[in-house]
Amino acid sequence: MKISIFGLGYVGTVTMACLARDGHDVVGVDVNAEKVGTLAAGRSPIVEPGLTDLLARALARGALRATTVVAEAVAASDVSLISVGTPSQDNGAPDLGFVERVCRDIGVAARIKDRPHTVVLRSTVPPGTTARCETILRKCCGQESMHVAFNPEFLREGSAVFDYDNPPYTIIGTEDIAAEAHVRDLYAGVDAPVIVVNPSVAEMVKYVANAWHATKIIFANEIGRIAKQSGVDGREVMDIITKDRKLNVSSAYMRPGFAYGGSCLPKDVRGLIHQAQQHNVAVPLLSALPLSNALQIDAAVTAVLRLRPRKVAVLGLAFKSATDDLRESPAVALVKRLVGEGCEVAIYAPDVNKALLMGTNLTYIRENLPHFEALLADELEGLLDWADVFVVTNADGEFREALLRRRHAEPIVDLAGLFPSAVDLPGYDGIAW
Repeated sequence: MKISIFGLGYVGTVTMACLARDGHDVVGVDVNAEKVGTLAAGRSPIVEPGLTDLLARALARGALRATTVVAEAVAASDVSLISVGTPSQDNGAPDLGFVERVCRDIGVAARIKDRPHTVVLRSTVPPGTTARCETILRKCCGQESMHVAFNPEFLREGSAVFDYDNPPYTIIGTEDIAAEAHVRDLYAGVDAPVIVVNPSVAEMVKYVANAWHATKIIFANEIGRIAKQSGVDGREVMDIITKDRKLNVSSAYMRPGFAYGGSCLPKDVRGLIHQAQQHNVAVPLLSALPLSNALQIDAAVTAVLRLRPRKVAVLGLAFKSATDDLRESPAVALVKRLVGEGCEVAIYAPDVNKALLMGTNLTYIRENLPHFEALLADELEGLLDWADVFVVTNADGEFREALLRRRHAEPIVDLAGLFPSAVDLPGYDGIAW
């Protein structure tokens, strides 16, 4: 198939690489010329295991290219996927401006084609958005020339390529037979059940999935806090709870640890709460998720400050391992608080290359840690002699090996479960164990 993908962030770039690998002819589109140039040079604009090799192979075969020109991409494709951002507004509602703008651009470009065009929305949006997008597209292009569907993604940063190939299901939100057929063809090589539903149902599923993941994280963290104060290892408790696969369903996210973050969970929880408020639906649990998440960051700050540190080495800055996504990362909030309390902070984050950060990722870190470059350490070994407290925010094996080589017994505050509960390390403490 000939496919254009609008928005070359984490979802768009991974999807583009996987579709090209599977034999499709793909052109990526982004307003950020730097991202387009990076891809054209055979480099990935994001950090994601396995992605660089996929992109390089696809470029070598001529199956993939990138452009900033909408008309060029639409003319060269039969299906357009939209994966642009839907950031939160001040009231928690998602900003759909980028989605609607892309729809108008695609509609205008498709109007001059001599064949129908299919648009598949993949951005996370509230129910009813696909219908509004379809109205925009048909107004620009004509009733018979446009087919529209919503297809939510379930990709986790750090394992996105694996998740693309092994989804729990493929959801197609449409009542258009032609659009359904095109989405089925897109994923013909993916072994997963296909569920076809009304677009609003599909849109809601994505929000609920992310809200549920956030809820599991909050639940496990609250249990961990209670367990720790009772002299119990919260991880052991939750390990037993998750062994019940009949009622507890899944072990994913059900581990005490640091707060949630990233570009999806915080934004989508806010979006779902806003949606409930719009319909005067009381959602006390969902409304409490951001508060409890903030309390987990408070608990981490308190655990560090009670040690009265002067020099703090923070290991990891992104919201999780194997990614460079700093947006709403709890580690960024932690560093900001520690610096404000007068601590001297150094950060070792091997997945975060300051020279490669761009777009909203770079904007976020500059707004929250304006001089973050000065805090980044190029290597970990030197920090072993420098710091008087180590704070672990990502479960990276490199951190484990280095901390085991400590020359003294400086305290370790483990927020990520880097070491097993039975570890016998001088000065070691976990946030919930």
